[in-house]
Amino acid sequence: MARGGEQPQDATAAALAPRANPDLVGHESAERELRRLAEAGRLPHAILLSGPRGIGKATLAFRFARFLLANGDHSVDPENGVFHRVAAGGHADLLTVERAYDPRRRRLRSEIVVEDAREITAFFRLTAAEQGWRIVVVDGAEEMNRNAANALLKILEEPPRQALLLLVSHSPGRLLPTIRSRCRRCPLVPLGRVLVTRLLRRYRPELAQPEVEALAALSDGSIGRALELAEAGGLALYRSLLEMLSQIPRLDVIRLHAFAEQHARADAEDAYRVGGELLLQLLARIAACSARSQPSGEEIIGGEDEAIRRLAARADAARWAALREEIKRSFASTDQLNLDRTQAMLGVFFAIEELAR
Repeated sequence: MARGGEQPQDATAAALAPRANPDLVGHESAERELRRLAEAGRLPHAILLSGPRGIGKATLAFRFARFLLANGDHSVDPENGVFHRVAAGGHADLLTVERAYDPRRRRLRSEIVVEDAREITAFFRLTAAEQGWRIVVVDGAEEMNRNAANALLKILEEPPRQALLLLVSHSPGRLLPTIRSRCRRCPLVPLGRVLVTRLLRRYRPELAQPEVEALAALSDGSIGRALELAEAGGLALYRSLLEMLSQIPRLDVIRLHAFAEQHARADAEDAYRVGGELLLQLLARIAACSARSQPSGEEIIGGEDEAIRRLAARADAARWAALREEIKRSFASTDQLNLDRTQAMLGVFFAIEELAR
């Protein structure tokens, strides 16, 4: 049982589809520890896999689920029946819960709702179809709304036998403390730059080496993010954002309107999201530069350090950091309330311009 789209048709899509991805890179020690607990009969009823988005948390969750559903078989390869059923979302003893598709808005919902959490309760009441484990993977656990979180908490307070909850979370601090306290924590760290570069070469061999290195630098240790950036034209977006910010305190309003309208279209969902993330990343670098009085890290594109240094000098680090959080909330509420994305993007740049005057 699972929610999800069609199975991936190429290597890049496979890397972004954890249910069907056979490879785990960079988190082998965490996987060994989980398997050791299972083999010793000391597996907890809930495990919280945390860390930045796109580093392999969900991939580890589904690999471990396959391991348990195959009765501790360490070699569940893509030809194995368990692998096929998990990848297709058709294993009777596995349920995946994540944000569902909203047909009215034609996009994923902004949160996991209580009906999804109640589905877990109903699933755990069933007898295991194959006399083994019953496993639920909650992908994006911090996206549960209050009612969904409370429903999940009731399950954690009285966990069924031979049942396992695998919570995948990019922001574990947003989970209820009572949920976190009832889980065994398994924090995962970002991948190293060299590893992200190697994986990019594997999944996107057509990319030129300078582009691979720039994407790896922007990825913050996340191969998922690096691949999303490559797919959405992230380098071109980053360059456009930096060029517009470089004009502050006098924005090119005509160019800004064209940019905002282009990325607010219904068919530009990925570019809009990636553009927002890159803008927040730039603001974080500006705040860090303001605190240190010099840019941190290497220059990803030409002229970047000078632009960041000039903006950082126009306000102190605390004000830049506060604006970044305000803009982050603005993007979130725009998505949640289905507000006008063009106006949201314009408002973000005008707020930056106002601070930098």
